[in-house]
Order: sequence, then structure tokens, then C-alpha cells
Amino acid sequence: MNLSFDSVKDFAFITLVAKTQNLLVVHPSMPSRNVKELIAFSKKHPGQINYASGGTGTTVHLSGELFQNMAGVKWVHIPYKGTGPALIELIAGQTSVMFPNLPGAIGHARSGKLRALAVTSAKRSAIAPDIPTVNESGLPGFEVTAWYGVSAPARTPRAIIDRLNGEMVRGLKSPDLRERLLAVGAEPVGTTPEEYTAHVQNEIEMWGKVIRAAGIKGQ
Repeated sequence: MNLSFDSVKDFAFITLVAKTQNLLVVHPSMPSRNVKELIAFSKKHPGQINYASGGTGTTVHLSGELFQNMAGVKWVHIPYKGTGPALIELIAGQTSVMFPNLPGAIGHARSGKLRALAVTSAKRSAIAPDIPTVNESGLPGFEVTAWYGVSAPARTPRAIIDRLNGEMVRGLKSPDLRERLLAVGAEPVGTTPEEYTAHVQNEIEMWGKVIRAAGIKGQ
């Protein structure tokens, strides 16, 4: 896929606003009760476990690719036209594993329709603190989040970037905004422009490796 812009050089990054995490869930018929058991079961059944996503290239899909890469297992990717249909098929037992967005899947896990094994963020989620992370459950260094930030055109004066950054970070610390973000499953962040820039560069590098290893093509 040829873009008409450079994802780093053509932007001035102001601040990372918030992150959301995915939830590793399995159908209750799966024997795995935690990440280590899922990895062990997957290694005994290479190429026999189907994992669902809401479409190729989504964080739901790429979470599964990164997991396979780091765990040394092989699953079969089943892409659906949206996370909703994918969740329905997982609940019905047509697939076995999925990494849906946490807010949209936690209710199904709490009701027993799915079994939650771990969240994909580096730290436990504020809205589901009882569920461990993949990172602490058997795959150190695993982290997948959807993130949201604010950027400006590349040649925006630094004084303007600093002013915007200061106001936005201050706003993200307000209890009212934090509560609103947490209510929809987003955890407020707030960074310096340099931290946000480094985050974008790291994401591009990491996911580039995962995409190339999986042979994913632009659509």
C-alpha cells in the first residue's frame, strides 16, 4: 500500500491521549484456563485452532499474529466483516480464540459465554483488574493496545505544540474527563511530544515486523 504521506515526517506529535486494550478470550469448550495452558494446547494441535477477528489488519487480528509469533504456535485466522459477527461466531463455537476489544467482550466473559484468559495491555485494566495480562501470564513483553493521540502538521511552530500539549495533558488529569474515558474502556495517558513521537515510531517498527512475518498484504 502506497501512502501519499510519511507517517512520521509529515506530522508534529502533540500527545498520546488514551489507550484501550483487547481481551484474550476462548470458547468455554477449550480446555485452556490460562495463557500457559493455551500455549501448551496450541503446540500440541498446530494449525488446528481457529482464531477470529473483525477483519485483516485490525488490532484484533494483529494481536493473534503477535501472540503466535512470540509463543511459537500456529493458528488459523478466520476474518469476519466486523468484530460483532466474529464474537457471535466465537460464542456459537464456530471458532475457538479471539482478542476482541475489552469493553465489548467483558460482559460475555462475565456471563460465562466466553472464558477470559488475559488482557493485552502491559498493566492490568482499571475496568477488569481481576484479569491478568498476557505479559504476566506467560509471554513477557507482550503488549497490544489501540491508542489515540493528537497531532498537527509537521511544520507547526514548537511554541504552539508546547501550548497544546500543556493544555491537553492538564485536561487529561481532570477527574471528570478521566471518568468519562474509563467509562468507555479507554485509559487516559498524556505524554510529552517526544514520548508520543517515540511511541509512534516504536509501533510502526514492531507492527511492521509482525505484518511481514505473517505475510499480511494491504487491502
